Amino acid sequence: ADIDWDSLRESVQLCIRFLDDVIEVNPYPLKVIDECVKSNRRVGLGVMGWADMLMKLAVPYDSEQAVELGGRVMKFINEAAHEATERLAEERGSFPTWPNSIYAGGKPARNATVTTIAPTGTISIIGGCSSGIEPIFALAFQHVVGDRRLTFVNPVFEAMASTHGFFTQEVRDEVLKKGMARGVKGIPEQFQRVFVTAHEVAPEWHIRHQAAFQ
Repeated sequence: ADIDWDSLRESVQLCIRFLDDVIEVNPYPLKVIDECVKSNRRVGLGVMGWADMLMKLAVPYDSEQAVELGGRVMKFINEAAHEATERLAEERGSFPTWPNSIYAGGKPARNATVTTIAPTGTISIIGGCSSGIEPIFALAFQHVVGDRRLTFVNPVFEAMASTHGFFTQEVRDEVLKKGMARGVKGIPEQFQRVFVTAHEVAPEWHIRHQAAFQ
């Protein structure tokens, strides 16, 4: 697997345009809110699926390589987002308070802010991917709904385990029981290292990822 940088740039720039459109069409309940929002035109393009991406690249979350890649990816997203808001300013004008902002004197921008790092809890469930920039909390788990048990197995793990021939019923049952790959007989060591969960990641690595993206 590799990163499709061209598609990522296209997606980022399309999203910034879309988010600016949302400001335009949103029915704000009060005139003062409408004026405040449109004076700065803040948008916040975030990310999710970071842990899934690392797993697809076979890069352990708690590694120097992952932290370096996180900084590189977010730098790319940030730059692409600013390019998009500058192009929008050429088409539609800059945000009204731009002359009094920290950006005055530079290239006009349509939006006062363009990125954010949100936890994306519910949205990532809908999207079927890991949340925000956090590691996955479990490789497999069950939702208990009344007398029903709904089983979920991480799709990236299932796909890679199937491709490499170790997704047996025994492995599936053990991963579901433990919630992690570490110590599960039948999973090669290299994959136990790649499919690391939040509880296995030392606090230092959580903070270093946050710092890299910030």
